[in-house]
Amino acid sequence: RVTKFDRKQYTYPDLMKGYQITQMGEPICFEGYVDLPLDEPVRVRINRVHMEEDVARLIHVEGPQGGTVHSLLDINRAGTPLMEVVTEPDMHTSEQVESYINNLQHIIRYLGVGTANMEEGSFRCDANISVRPKGSTELTTKVEVKNMNRIRAVVRAVEYEIERQIACYESGERIIQETRGWDDGTGITNSQRSKEEANDYRYFPEPDIPPLIISEDWIESTQAKMPELPLARKNRFISEWGLSEYDAELLTALRSTADYFESVCEGLKASANDAKHSFAKAAANWLTGEMARLMNENEITNMSDTRVSPEALATLVEKFRKRELNNNSAKQVFEVIFNKGTAPEVIIEELGLGVVSGADSLGPIVDEVIANNKKAVADYLGGKEVALKSLMGQVMKATRGQADPVQATEIIKEKLAAQ
Repeated sequence: RVTKFDRKQYTYPDLMKGYQITQMGEPICFEGYVDLPLDEPVRVRINRVHMEEDVARLIHVEGPQGGTVHSLLDINRAGTPLMEVVTEPDMHTSEQVESYINNLQHIIRYLGVGTANMEEGSFRCDANISVRPKGSTELTTKVEVKNMNRIRAVVRAVEYEIERQIACYESGERIIQETRGWDDGTGITNSQRSKEEANDYRYFPEPDIPPLIISEDWIESTQAKMPELPLARKNRFISEWGLSEYDAELLTALRSTADYFESVCEGLKASANDAKHSFAKAAANWLTGEMARLMNENEITNMSDTRVSPEALATLVEKFRKRELNNNSAKQVFEVIFNKGTAPEVIIEELGLGVVSGADSLGPIVDEVIANNKKAVADYLGGKEVALKSLMGQVMKATRGQADPVQATEIIKEKLAAQ
């Protein structure tokens, strides 16, 4: 409820005014946690979350013979607010590290407070790594690894450093407390600077910013605006909508996708579970299949930016589930909706895509196919099941792909059995 800022004196070139504003003694958050949904769930405790200001970006330019020739200083981000999340040493494998980063990214994106893209520098990671002999509770000297700009790079750096430290320990070599940089090209860490002595940053209370008192009213109003977080939403999609873990994971990866999915399924919320789950699975298939394919082709990342309204997709899903459209026709309709935003009912009428079903409609067509394909009929009656596919193909051709395949197959079998 009370937090204050401190000034950290700097002599580095990456802050223009020569010092950094941070939170040393009283951070804005402490004693939190992030749950990792692994096969064996892991709770990663958050030691503290503090605010400070970002520093400039140093770009080291290598010469033709290797080695740094000169460094460039990009000061655009210097002085902008930065949130630093510090964990307790609760992660023991690179898999857990990867899961933690992914889950923290999802939380930040769901809250809408950042893009959390490592590649563009809006989300960065430093890893403190130490090892201990099996059975021991005391960790050996920790080493900090920096310079990792992709999740895969963090995973590789952690795995390399674990192996390096174990090799050092087993050979009797002393592990020194230091900062090491990750070289993505060679796949190794390199020593950058020793941390044998704790740096004296000469902290003192920031005189230009008074302590911040956070009121209970502000906390309550902020809490009320908080969206459902990704892990809770994924678990709800599994329990409420009957989705598989895989589908729930895909649909909750982006908040915009999860919101869109729920808008599509809105009309089924009060239905019985069987109907809800069946519709939700069908909707999930369309979103992760055709919708994802066309969005990828058109370089669209947000489903709400497409011409397909949730209501239009819900109508299409329902018609497909009721077998009013077969698979090929439904895909045709969806593509027109995606490209033009036309209502599905209008497209179906304009293109004449209604499913041909029922004995009255399919019977005469099947009779004609049987009469015109005597060899296939003889083959089927002679025990060759594959001939049925040939006859079915002719029915689909005659109906321009609009025959209900299940009904058509049954009618063919019934008429041939009567011969």
